[in-house]
Amino acid sequence: MNKNKTWLITGASQGLGLSLVKQLLQQDYNVAAISRNAADLQKAVGTSRYGFLPLQAAVTDEAGVGQAIEKAIDKFGSIDVVVNNAGYGLGGSIEELSDGETRANFDVNVFGTLNVIRKVMPYLRAQGSGHIFNISSIGGYASYAGAFSIYAATKFAVFGFSEALATDVKPFGVRVTIVAPGAFRTNFLSPGSLTLPQHPLDAYQSVRDIHKQYQQWDGLQPGDPEKATTAIIRMAGEEDPALYFFLGKDALQRALKKNENVLGDLKRWEEVTVSTDIE
Repeated sequence: MNKNKTWLITGASQGLGLSLVKQLLQQDYNVAAISRNAADLQKAVGTSRYGFLPLQAAVTDEAGVGQAIEKAIDKFGSIDVVVNNAGYGLGGSIEELSDGETRANFDVNVFGTLNVIRKVMPYLRAQGSGHIFNISSIGGYASYAGAFSIYAATKFAVFGFSEALATDVKPFGVRVTIVAPGAFRTNFLSPGSLTLPQHPLDAYQSVRDIHKQYQQWDGLQPGDPEKATTAIIRMAGEEDPALYFFLGKDALQRALKKNENVLGDLKRWEEVTVSTDIE
């Protein structure tokens, strides 16, 4: 990939987003990075070089997202790779999460991503090229571990619309990759990134136990965020990039287990499944 190409990254002030910004700048790519606080982003990245453009916007603010993208175009002339990384974790079972808590998670993880895609696609269509990376989660593919029902739903949604998006934008030369990381050693499990139910129910002690296990795992996750970042950059340079891109051995194992379970049910109930067709 031409090192003068421009990447647009949301959720850029922490986690995989920040690692990606730093590696790309070290490799002399142009980076337009969106965060809710541009000053914090600038401080975290620690550079003022020409190829870095910190932008302040909340992905839930469609107009603000559009203005940020316009500034990136004005500075660099094009956007070649988009990484929708903004999001946060929400633990809890469906019954104990309020409508407000649920919608807030969807607003950022789903509708925020849609805002970025909606605002950047006119530019990608016009230039006849581009690559969109939508950061999902292994929990958005295989959520049988439980305890993160709504978060899993938001990340399942990312899988769903990204699959359709890939077909819709292919005629314009735009490619789509769904990134499904496992557990990486970022701040995802820290209080600032992981939200728990405001009104937990005593009945869901098993959910609390799982949350406790995850919190004790903070800082011990097996995934290396720098290696994940390197893998994403590599995928962006591929002629035929993956649509489904799982990161981490744990993600691979959970995906294979899910596929095995689905295939098992398909085979077990095949006779009933096909019996519903009109004769």
